[in-house]
Amino acid sequence: MLRSWQESDSNEKEVKSKKAKVKSCGENIIEWPMGRLDFSAGCVVMGVLNVTPDSFSDGGQFFDAAKAVERGLRMAADGAAIIDVGGESTRPGSASVSDDEQIKRVVPVIKALCKKIDVPISVDTYKIEVAKAALEAGAGMINDITALSDERMAELAAKHDMPVVLMHMQGTPTTMQVEPKYEDVVSEVLQFLLERARRAEDAGIDRKKIFIDPGIGFGKTLGHNLLLLRNIDKFVTSGYRVLIGTSRKSFIGKLTGREKPGERIFGTAATVALCAVACVSIVRVHDVAEMVDVVKIANKLKIQS
Repeated sequence: MLRSWQESDSNEKEVKSKKAKVKSCGENIIEWPMGRLDFSAGCVVMGVLNVTPDSFSDGGQFFDAAKAVERGLRMAADGAAIIDVGGESTRPGSASVSDDEQIKRVVPVIKALCKKIDVPISVDTYKIEVAKAALEAGAGMINDITALSDERMAELAAKHDMPVVLMHMQGTPTTMQVEPKYEDVVSEVLQFLLERARRAEDAGIDRKKIFIDPGIGFGKTLGHNLLLLRNIDKFVTSGYRVLIGTSRKSFIGKLTGREKPGERIFGTAATVALCAVACVSIVRVHDVAEMVDVVKIANKLKIQS
């Protein structure tokens, strides 16, 4: 049976869309004064290094600076392309930590890592004074769960030509999981991130150095998280690179029945593979060695143009 011209046109558009997605997936090497990221093979891994006593997955394990540095070195050896150091838990229900306390936690770790490895260091904070101290210590990227709500963060990043991660969160860590609601979670999250990304550009941040993160688990139900992951292509084709953090999160526990975060490695691997095949640029994970392997395979399975 002959296909109708509408079917032919639809298929052609789908093929072109897939080719465009693949093209946006690799090819660029991003360099800046304090780091370098190579996306020529596709997705890369960001290691999570929580220097906190109360993070949901590994709270207290690396609260000691020496243990945190040892963990960071292991992540680098295991293939992390970037290490994200945070001094404040943002798990659901968590309370804010003072600037001074965050600085006390993260600066010694960042300084030590920068002396020992070439892997760029990101600081996970939304507080300007913490970001400044981390930058002075050698950090070269800002991961902000409030998407640069403080305009001074954008100015700091632009001044030092630093990459930024802009994340979506409904509410605050203390309140975000109290009945989160959306009319259309995919559209609302994407539009929020695009608006913040354009604002970052207006502040002088290079478009190539802006990463958008839909904030899986940050003010979202299980259904919201699944919808965002099923529609991740809409974020990938937005014109900005995408970072996704699903590692060990509670929605994986709900789907697998694994109550302990440390037992959610295989569930995490499934989401990481999905993201890498979908041309997400960075996956943020706790289990670096395992997810580097997942990404290596998934990068080879992308549809080729």
